[in-house]
Amino acid sequence: MTLDGKIALVTGGSRGIGRAIVARLVRAGAEVYFTCRTQPPAIGAVGIRTDHQDIGSVEAMFAAVGDRLDILVNNAAINPGTPLETLTAAEFDRVLTVNTKVPLLAMRAAAERMGPGGRIVNLSTLNTVVPAAGHLLYVLSKGALEQATAVAARELGPRGITVNTVSPGAVDTDMLRSTNPPEALAQTTALTALQRLGRPEDIAAVVAWLVGPDAGWVTGQNIRATGGLLV
Repeated sequence: MTLDGKIALVTGGSRGIGRAIVARLVRAGAEVYFTCRTQPPAIGAVGIRTDHQDIGSVEAMFAAVGDRLDILVNNAAINPGTPLETLTAAEFDRVLTVNTKVPLLAMRAAAERMGPGGRIVNLSTLNTVVPAAGHLLYVLSKGALEQATAVAARELGPRGITVNTVSPGAVDTDMLRSTNPPEALAQTTALTALQRLGRPEDIAAVVAWLVGPDAGWVTGQNIRATGGLLV
């Protein structure tokens, strides 16, 4: 697979799954931009320092990218681990802004810059079908993004733009370990058909396929890349 000549934007690309996606797209030949909250690491792509808790981050990242885009990967997300009993309006607004509002506005801005063959991939989570206590806002925000993906696939399909979701299972990242105790991770590994936690590179491979030429007939889908945690 080659992405030579393609311009890609990955949100939240400095670590974890996002960083693996950036690296994979760079290796495939794409010109890659990525967003991050801290000083961008040197990973062969153009870092855009911005905070997706601020809705102005959408304008900032597309100003850096310019007037043309071929690939958008909405990966940036937060999971404060908020249960219903401690839910506040402020926390609701914060999580939904990062996980749903910014990705939706990014999809709109990306579509304005895309021609036929454009690719949009939104990262969700297995927890929208396997709910986890204590992750209410994260699951809520990702469920909304999944539905937006399906609608956008219908709306953008006539222009030759595909829109898909990738829903990882348990992937060994800082976010996973910060929101789950070790015993939960051990139990999850035991329940997974492949008997291990996922690696960021596992998800990057699925995303790379979806944004490449071989997936042009795939749109409106939610690919649950879980290693067999859900079968």
